[in-house]
Amino acid sequence: MPSIQAVLFNWIMKATFKSRPIHLMEAKALRDGADALAPKHPPAGIVCEIVDGAAKGEWHRAENAEPGRTVLYLHGGGYVFGSPKSHSAFTYALAKEACAEVFSLDYRMAPEHPFPAAVDDAVAAYEWLLGEGRDPEKLVIGGDSAGGGLALALLLSIKARGLPMPAGALLLSPWTDLATTGASLDENEKSDAMFKKVYIVEGAKRYLAAADPKAPLASPLYGDLAGLPPMLIFVSQSEVLRDDSTRLQERLVAAGVQSKLVTENGLIHVWPIFPGRFPEAMKSIREAAAFIAGQTKGGSPA
Repeated sequence: MPSIQAVLFNWIMKATFKSRPIHLMEAKALRDGADALAPKHPPAGIVCEIVDGAAKGEWHRAENAEPGRTVLYLHGGGYVFGSPKSHSAFTYALAKEACAEVFSLDYRMAPEHPFPAAVDDAVAAYEWLLGEGRDPEKLVIGGDSAGGGLALALLLSIKARGLPMPAGALLLSPWTDLATTGASLDENEKSDAMFKKVYIVEGAKRYLAAADPKAPLASPLYGDLAGLPPMLIFVSQSEVLRDDSTRLQERLVAAGVQSKLVTENGLIHVWPIFPGRFPEAMKSIREAAAFIAGQTKGGSPA
């Protein structure tokens, strides 16, 4: 059973976010609203550095970071909104718990920059990190929702380009099927505290423009997943995107990829990005931190 705090947060999100026609809202309004919820300053033990060069984004560095331990993080927001700022409460917490340096990428978004602009930016960021001397064996790629799908698209691109694979991938309720064929879109429309089916269907069109919704770099569920690194995936049984993760897990296992799927019931979509709001968020962040530490051969986080 979810905690009382999680139940209350679900109720608040249903009464606010889910009640608004987000598929019809202007991108700027969505972006401003998401950024307004961000913490004003990093917590003790975290240093923030803005980067505006070959890759744009923010470093969120734990002062006690294990040397070289790196996370390339790709925020969610339907490829339309979200930013390093909007997701900083999570990336600060992840950096601290994993004793890592998190680079949160500020990738281009739709509708101004539809598919594959986000993928191109993610590839450029990974190549930039390698060029800066980051060891892929100490690097994990992470992402939530659209950012989780983008993380998988990046992994497929890494494989196609013959680049060294990262040590692992952390995916929070990844959006893997922009063809929107998952049964949970209908089955969980009432139980999902954040989304209605129409938000997903129309959101996919906003990002894809005229692209094929089953193109693997847009919908990694349809890609060749063999050879990808170990993954940790979180999803709620109550969300409309449940089947984007459960089907992904099935295909990863069939492709011989080491993957663990963590499912919770009654929690909101991408619940770990809300540390401090309910206890389940920090519990999952600590599990994610342990995965990052284990995959990057740096031992357990402090």
